[in-house]
Amino acid sequence: MNKAILYILIVLIANISFSQNIEIDSIKSVLETAPSDSNKVNTLITLSSYFYRTSPTEAIQYGTIAKDLAEQINFIKGAGYAQKSIGMGYYFQGDYVNALISWQQALETFQSIDFKLGEANMLNNLGAVYFNQGEDTKAIDYYLQSLKLGEEVGDKLRIATALQNIGGVYYNKPATYHEALRYYNQALPIMVELEDYEAIGAVSVNMGEIFLSDSIPYYSSIYKTDTALFNPDSALHYFELGLAAYQNSKTGNTPYALNSIGKVYAEINDFNNAINYQKQAIEIAENNNALLEQAISYLGLGYSYKHFRHHRSAIFAYSKALNYAEDLDANYIRKEAYEGLSSCYAEFGDYNNAYKYQNLLTRIKDTLYNFERDKNMQAVTLSSEIDRKQGQIVLLTKDKELQELDIRQQKTIRNAAGIVGVLLLLLAIGLFHRYRFTHKTNKIIAAEKERSDNLLLNILPEETAEELKEKGSATPKHYDTVSVLFTDFKGFTKIAEKLTPQQLVEELNHCFLEFDFIIDKFNLEKIKTIGDAYMCAGGIPIKNTTNPVDIVKAGLEIKKYMEHLKKVREEKGEDY
Repeated sequence: MNKAILYILIVLIANISFSQNIEIDSIKSVLETAPSDSNKVNTLITLSSYFYRTSPTEAIQYGTIAKDLAEQINFIKGAGYAQKSIGMGYYFQGDYVNALISWQQALETFQSIDFKLGEANMLNNLGAVYFNQGEDTKAIDYYLQSLKLGEEVGDKLRIATALQNIGGVYYNKPATYHEALRYYNQALPIMVELEDYEAIGAVSVNMGEIFLSDSIPYYSSIYKTDTALFNPDSALHYFELGLAAYQNSKTGNTPYALNSIGKVYAEINDFNNAINYQKQAIEIAENNNALLEQAISYLGLGYSYKHFRHHRSAIFAYSKALNYAEDLDANYIRKEAYEGLSSCYAEFGDYNNAYKYQNLLTRIKDTLYNFERDKNMQAVTLSSEIDRKQGQIVLLTKDKELQELDIRQQKTIRNAAGIVGVLLLLLAIGLFHRYRFTHKTNKIIAAEKERSDNLLLNILPEETAEELKEKGSATPKHYDTVSVLFTDFKGFTKIAEKLTPQQLVEELNHCFLEFDFIIDKFNLEKIKTIGDAYMCAGGIPIKNTTNPVDIVKAGLEIKKYMEHLKKVREEKGEDY
């Protein structure tokens, strides 16, 4: 997931003093009795901002009402911010053409009153659209214009944002990492001065990712050397700086920073720290119900386990990441999960599964290639679409007779296009429903197969389970030396009486998951769990002579983990 965290200030509403904690219903209530003045315009813009991500259509509607009122009372600055708000709605709809047009109109409105702060804001937004469309040259041009205006008015927030976004464009290509570092190094001190923790976190993590990369020359004017960028100490420094910033922010992405720190420790072969940080990342992401962060954190955990040749645990982690990728329909996460699973199964000697995931990896790479190609084609046609839209707007400003003639012609064309569009829409809806039904059915079948496979693996050793699936029966085997370990929780009945069934299952799952990691570490095989009892064995299915020692070591480590958990619970005043 080596993608720049781009900090784009396109959701800020300048000169609006309403708290972000005001509920939508409260704002609507205020609007019912508010007089038609500049305060009502600002209130409508604030209301529009609440719907950017949840309901872009409503964001556009409230933005349009605000724009009409602002023009009616000649509140020019308010009209500019209303046009910006309309563009935000189109942006989150994915309608980049109308977003660009709305923001271009807002830019012209701010220019008419020489409001440079608003101009800088709109130039930054326009750059963001071109960046997302892959037109890096245009994106940098707009960002540089925004930077210049920010410097003219001395607005440090605009300066820092423009510097960071320019760095984000250069971060897109490894060949320009040195330029990304140059702009990030200029932006970071300003962000620290402004105590903009979200931005500090984004820049720091991006810089850490650069120093965790390799084969790129250092930025010569800073480092005076031609060695590779790979520098774990610098990467760790910036990831830790990013973590501290995210922990101080309201919406900080702490799991991403923790996972990145874990990657550094994996690179320097510090297994314990690598796993510890990535488990912290998973725990925080799960508590926040952040599916994307959970997926990324499990990818990191899988990489660390694979790096240290704990292939079974790596397979478990990559499989978890893949599950979240399916829920998110995230192809880039699927790609990394497939790659990790294919590699682990190959090293594990399971060539059937290795081949399976290699095939899936090849397919997803084709999908991603097609996606990037389509994106590039969209970028090529974006300018022509904007010109066409602008032409339509110019036509609407002609004198009355030409407008009426044009409207009549356009109406005829629209009616014909509308009929064709309705027919195409009905066809598309039918095909879409068929696709959804097929996709849903296949997904249910796959999920049920995976559930049955997991259940079988949960009650039988993997070798036995695979033999049972292939032959329908398992051949009994004789083992001369086998060691068995049972665990039982002291005081479990007393604690169980105080917990809900859901809390009880979560508590057991938390402990048993840690037990799974421990026994895997000592090459033991999980047999089964019964209530609060956990059973595993050593010396099976692969024979060895070390299993008595292995199982004692595992027991001691389980005891140590439970003592640590007891201490944590005692400090919180909780039962253990």
